[in-house]
Amino acid sequence: MQTLLILNGPNLNLLGTREPELYGATTLADVEKECMAHGQRLGFAVECFQSNHEGALIDKVQDAGRRFKAGELAGVVFNAGAFTHTSVALFDAISGVKPLPVIEVHISNVHAREAFRHHSYLSPAAAGIVVGFGTDGYRLAIEGLARKALAA
Repeated sequence: MQTLLILNGPNLNLLGTREPELYGATTLADVEKECMAHGQRLGFAVECFQSNHEGALIDKVQDAGRRFKAGELAGVVFNAGAFTHTSVALFDAISGVKPLPVIEVHISNVHAREAFRHHSYLSPAAAGIVVGFGTDGYRLAIEGLARKALAA
């Protein structure tokens, strides 16, 4: 059984308590539980990882590339949080592990928010982007990765 990796960046550990009017009351543990259940319904194991540290996320992306080439991993769902708008290093990591499919996810519609959130360093390297569907965006991204894996 192939695995899907769900990566979450800085401050996503605060889901459910940080700006609930924007991000909702769903916690990261709730998101991870739903991702695991949805992935299993589609025939995939799901691993989840969250870090507030850019280097730890880069290490996970690089390892995901190795695992993809070995046939162990089908792809990555990645909500990089604020690193989306600042990290050339994450862009380089994702670019460096192609053809690993990485789906960029944002809970809120970043294009309806502050101007600095309108630019993503990750989007040019991503296989797809899901924006503004709340935490349901993770499920949509998982479905997209499952379709890509089945088509391969």
